[in-house]
Amino acid sequence: MEIDYFLKSVEEVKEEFCSDSENGLNDEQVKEKVEKFGFNELKGKKKKSLLIRFLEQFKDFMIIVLIVAAIISGVVGVMEGEGFTDAIIILVVVVLNAIIGVSQESKAEKSLEALKKLSSHKAKVIRNGKIEILDSKQIVPGDIVVLETGDYVPADLRLFETVNLKIQEASLTGESLPVEKSIETITEKVGIGDRHNMAFLSSLVTYGRGKGIVIGTGMNTEVGKIAKIIDETEELQAPLQKKLNKLGKTLGIVALAICIFIFFIGVSYGKSVFDMFMISVSLAVAAIPEGLAAVSTIVLAIGVQRMVKKNAIVKKLPAVETLGSTTVICSDKTGTLTQNKMAVEKLFYNNNLSNIGDISESKNLELIKLVDASMMCNDTKIGKNQELTGDPTETALIDMGFTLGFESEKLTMYPRVEEIPFDSERKLMTTVNKVGDEYIVYTKGGVDELLRKCDSYLINGEVKKDITDYKKKIEEVNSEMAQNALRVLAMGYKKMDHIPSKDEMQNLEEDITYIGMVGMIDPPREEVKLAVEKCKTAGIKTVMITGDHKITAIAIAKQLGILVDEKEAITGSDLENITDEELIKNVRKYSVYARVSPEHKVRIVKAWQANGEIVAMTGDGVNDAPALKTADIGCAMGIVGTDVSKEAADVILTDDNFATIVSAVEEGRRIYDNILKAIQFLLSSNVGEIIVLFIAMLIAPWINTKFGIDINLITPLLAIHILWVNLVTDSLPALALAVDPPEKDIMKRKPLEQKGRSIY
Repeated sequence: MEIDYFLKSVEEVKEEFCSDSENGLNDEQVKEKVEKFGFNELKGKKKKSLLIRFLEQFKDFMIIVLIVAAIISGVVGVMEGEGFTDAIIILVVVVLNAIIGVSQESKAEKSLEALKKLSSHKAKVIRNGKIEILDSKQIVPGDIVVLETGDYVPADLRLFETVNLKIQEASLTGESLPVEKSIETITEKVGIGDRHNMAFLSSLVTYGRGKGIVIGTGMNTEVGKIAKIIDETEELQAPLQKKLNKLGKTLGIVALAICIFIFFIGVSYGKSVFDMFMISVSLAVAAIPEGLAAVSTIVLAIGVQRMVKKNAIVKKLPAVETLGSTTVICSDKTGTLTQNKMAVEKLFYNNNLSNIGDISESKNLELIKLVDASMMCNDTKIGKNQELTGDPTETALIDMGFTLGFESEKLTMYPRVEEIPFDSERKLMTTVNKVGDEYIVYTKGGVDELLRKCDSYLINGEVKKDITDYKKKIEEVNSEMAQNALRVLAMGYKKMDHIPSKDEMQNLEEDITYIGMVGMIDPPREEVKLAVEKCKTAGIKTVMITGDHKITAIAIAKQLGILVDEKEAITGSDLENITDEELIKNVRKYSVYARVSPEHKVRIVKAWQANGEIVAMTGDGVNDAPALKTADIGCAMGIVGTDVSKEAADVILTDDNFATIVSAVEEGRRIYDNILKAIQFLLSSNVGEIIVLFIAMLIAPWINTKFGIDINLITPLLAIHILWVNLVTDSLPALALAVDPPEKDIMKRKPLEQKGRSIY
């Protein structure tokens, strides 16, 4: 049974693992734990050999039919003195398909290898009373791990010491901002993204420092659970593969029935058994479109090349067509629907709330003070060509300054002489900058926290003392911005005529003058709204699945047209209380899923599939990998995507853009249409051959009687002729049909209805 250590106190966890926060484990304890728990590494099921994977490519019924056709054509060729040419041509096509299949397969194995790389970092561990730097593989449950800025978390930890600790968990939870950590025990069951007293394998420390006790290693970590899901997920067949399989079976049965029927008719007419066998073979060969596999492979390969130009790299050929059959797109929010960077949208100063794009009064005193405070009280590093490095919230403030014409030279003209770093308890940061002969104290932080430090406010160029009434307006605007999922920061300042002393630093954040506040968000991509509308027209449902907070997800979804009513949004904790049967029944009601875990994403995808839908899933993090592999078509992000997500996916989007998926869907529909045209052409030719042979057999006795021609000579087409027509004469025109341009209404019609599947 899984134990939720985030619900346990630090002392309970230490006692369970027999660990000491000061001295850590001793060598004897480590040895025992290695024997009990094994090494801190991810494991997978035994790999299939290359030969086994190659042979598995021949399980497809259509391939079996082609192999039988090759054997028959080889026998016929020898009997008629034509050699093995046609048999070799068919076998080359079959082997080529098998080679392509093997080269595109092994996604689960590669996903696991990519996951293993995440756990192969060095780590600082307290053992025998001193800090040792070890390979993360050597870490065991009960070890005390020391975390500092820039460190990768080497295992799952229950934190017991934190100093301004922030950890970037986007690859695991999907939340775009680093998570502030603390040591307090959580009193109720929550999702991964809300376990503030835990640190997880593969996440990155972006700020502060801390210590934690290892509660899970290897396959017992959250990443290990993901590895297990990936390893156990079965590959799904593409719709085209299913249809070609069904076609192959149907043609095989038809060919066998015709052969038997014609064989007995011919023998009853007096033809020799051998001749009738050869004629029956000709009919069987005529019923099988030998060029179909080659044409399909070539068309898909051409489609793959076209999609590369549209920023989509396809790893598996049938995935191209699967995209065209998609009825539901489950998309991650951060980086796919949004720009994956914080940006200031609204500013409040001088008693006015404005959109940043509407601001033109660059000389306004309150605005200048607001921007100065935002950029001076900031730890962002500005590189060449204004490249920014730092916390996403702080880089957004610098971007705002550049947008509003702030001169970056001020940062060097007004040097920082003192500071009080950001603290997660105070939720404030303060700097002292030398401006001419004065020293200006700039403070930024949470609205409520800053207001408690303010005794005045700046408005219409004046500093006013009575802030009580103005606070109500500030709180109203803060609430309005928060309801729109904006992260709000307030700014204040005060002047001094000297550098503050040590004693003055204790009360530096008092008697502050309130300037204003800014609201920021990870904004949606401009082109995505149009792409979502295009999906609606094409009968494709767009669903947002994110690890971010519900209020943020709803705000973005409304802007993009994914969601209309807030009742269409549900959280991961709500999902925990819904059975799989209930989710399958009600899955169409929800358009937004927030604060979800990797297991939830898989459940959502499977629920849609259980309703008969073909599901495309997008993602970039480790947490997305199981769902990417479970979906009919997995689309990973090429820029910010982890190796794990890329290896688990069928398609990689090189521009990380939702709009690219819609373009890929259009290309997939074009390919499906064109393959259908090619199949219709090839089958029409084959039907003609069957009719000619069938009629010839029926009228053979009459011709024999009327014209005295030997009945055994009345065979208009030999098997060798049919093979030549099917492989050479028919295949080239079929290829011409297969590269037709798309129909004008291709994205205005509903997806093709699958058997047992419904459409929107």
